[in-house]
Amino acid sequence: MGTASGDGGETQAQILVEPGEWHVPVSQLPQNGLKRPAPPRGQPRSVACPAAGAELPRPCCNGYSELRSAEVRRARVQYHPEKRVREEAAGGGELPALEGAYLSILQRLGENPARQGLLLTPRRAAKAMQFLTKGYQETIEDILNDAIFDEDHNEMVIVKDIDMFSLCEHHLVPFFGKVHIGYLPIKKVVGLSKLARIVEIFSRRLQVQEWLTRQISLAIIEALKPAGVAVIVEASHMCMVMRGVQKMNSRTITSTMLRVLREDPKTREEFLTLIKN
Repeated sequence: MGTASGDGGETQAQILVEPGEWHVPVSQLPQNGLKRPAPPRGQPRSVACPAAGAELPRPCCNGYSELRSAEVRRARVQYHPEKRVREEAAGGGELPALEGAYLSILQRLGENPARQGLLLTPRRAAKAMQFLTKGYQETIEDILNDAIFDEDHNEMVIVKDIDMFSLCEHHLVPFFGKVHIGYLPIKKVVGLSKLARIVEIFSRRLQVQEWLTRQISLAIIEALKPAGVAVIVEASHMCMVMRGVQKMNSRTITSTMLRVLREDPKTREEFLTLIKN
């Protein structure tokens, strides 16, 4: 809605969009480099249009006009359709469905998904969940990638303190910690980084720690056919820390020993001693 008034031949025009918004008459717009008057504290900015009937949003430092933040965010998504298409293709077409599910969760919680902080939350959460469960799309064959080498080596190989992050399949909250892996090779070794990649494949799924520990050890057995394998996982579970019994300092330790590392106490003791030192 535009208003105009005349006083001494001078015409002023301003736009009224919503009650309570702060507007600047044309006569008060900055001229000759002078700063525009500041709005009352807590009031949004808008600029009067010289021709009544349309508002001219004032550009701000981030390259977008000073529209309400929700409108800016909508505009950013709307005018980057190619990015949205790429994201959906990379997600195997599941991204829109996941996004809709998170939108429904926000609504059921009584939140307003249209407010500034939550406007893009369903898409962010969907993409985060896809990343946290990307292990479902990976296989041992893919990550080993011919990184198994013939070597005349039959002494223990240990990689310890491998960072691990996963999601509890019971509550969909994180558990995280360290993984220690040891194996006794029989003429074959694997690139050391591949042991960490094996941990990544199985931890980036919905898991329980007991099964995660065994999956890692069985994958190494299948890939290398070693004389023995040992895997120990130490983790903190948010389902025990931030909910339920809420025991802040609790840690869970699980282990799997296979073949000679299970059968020979001396070999097993060597592994346990080395990971402690």
